[in-house]
Amino acid sequence: MNNHYMQTEKLNFWTKLAYGAGDLGPAICANIQVFFLLYFFTNVAGLSASIAGSILMIGKISDAVNDPIIGVMSDRTVHPWGRRYPWMVFGAIPFGILFFLQWIVPTTNQSFLFWYYVVIAVLFNIAYTIVNLPYAALTPELTQDFHERTSLNSFRFAFSIGGSILSLVIAQLIFSIFKDNPIQQYLVLGIVCAIIAVLPIYWCFFCTRDRAVSNNTKKEEYNNTNLSIVEQIRIAFSNRPFLFVIGIYLCSWLGVQLTASILPYFVIYWMQLPEGTFPQVAIAVQGTALIMLFVWSFVSKKVGKKAVYFMGICLWIIAQGGLFFTQPGQVGLMYFLAVIAGFGVSTAYLVPWSMIPDVIDLDELNTGQRREGIFYSFMVFLQKIGLAIGLFLVGVALDIAGFIETIPGETPPTQPYSALLAVRIAIAPLPTIFLIVGLLLAYFYPITREVHNEILLKLRNDKPNR
Repeated sequence: MNNHYMQTEKLNFWTKLAYGAGDLGPAICANIQVFFLLYFFTNVAGLSASIAGSILMIGKISDAVNDPIIGVMSDRTVHPWGRRYPWMVFGAIPFGILFFLQWIVPTTNQSFLFWYYVVIAVLFNIAYTIVNLPYAALTPELTQDFHERTSLNSFRFAFSIGGSILSLVIAQLIFSIFKDNPIQQYLVLGIVCAIIAVLPIYWCFFCTRDRAVSNNTKKEEYNNTNLSIVEQIRIAFSNRPFLFVIGIYLCSWLGVQLTASILPYFVIYWMQLPEGTFPQVAIAVQGTALIMLFVWSFVSKKVGKKAVYFMGICLWIIAQGGLFFTQPGQVGLMYFLAVIAGFGVSTAYLVPWSMIPDVIDLDELNTGQRREGIFYSFMVFLQKIGLAIGLFLVGVALDIAGFIETIPGETPPTQPYSALLAVRIAIAPLPTIFLIVGLLLAYFYPITREVHNEILLKLRNDKPNR
């Protein structure tokens, strides 16, 4: 086991670049989903907001359930390519096909549409997990260095945010070309993004495989993942820092995805701007987040992960609060707040994912085992459960508030004030509550740089606390 911990040299630029590219496809698909799927269901497919929210909830819960299963299975995978890569390679093409199938409107029958979108959501989310969860679990397999992990994740999320921006640019371009046919807009968007999403997964595989396989070879002599899923869950949840990371990530991403899901309604119905304006607002957020990723990664080396998270989230809270008070016509203020929000969104990407490998090292110190898959899967599992409930409640709240869905082919209706108030609450006070809770959890997170160095030192000395 000693040799494994001696390999902490710096990763070269091309390895980091190829690793980052692995998140491009999932980021494109996830971003299109979070920004457009609820709106697509209500304004293109013609479903009610509560039915649309129910589809999203069912999809996310099924997605969450498959996370720990696939996480444990990938931990136990024995293959010449290593534990993670076979899942990515064989799952990539089904992942692209199922993403495209979400954007078809096969009929106007509400009952048929409900079941069609539920089935596709369940299957797509399985494919997404098969590709993305093993990919995420590669981080600690590529490097054990505290700062290199933050750097590696900055490349990952540069591609992630870059993919988000690219998807919005593609959406805006397609919408402008097919502006008179919403059904065709989303059909073309689905197939273009599906094709672009699949290819970088193979780039990641071919250009990082040697490094990960080399590290994994050193681990196999002591790695034992034959415990039952229930026992692995029990051990994972007895790791106190892991509970903090889960909470930080859950709160951060509820803030991100609740805002993203309601943003089209805010821009179009409250700010009274054309549909084509919405992607520009999202790009202002994501573009700032992309630039700030590397700034925060540099600052993190000076002041630590927790301090960076505090700085970013506090700025984000100010921006979220400002959106509630922004009035129609204050377009400049809206864009300014979008940029400020981007400062915080980048820390939501960077910090929790940089913390989780440190938690895995602590688990290895305590148990003598490497279980990346189970930790990554449960981190995502709880986030998806929370998100599913959040999106469902937003859909129900819009319905109760009197939101009027669009009939396919017709002009979007004028919304009542109650629906507009619900949109404003969903974009500002609700995410702000989650962000404040995330700050509290980050304050008490116990693994500092010094604590992590101590963990690695004990592991190098081959003295696990069993």
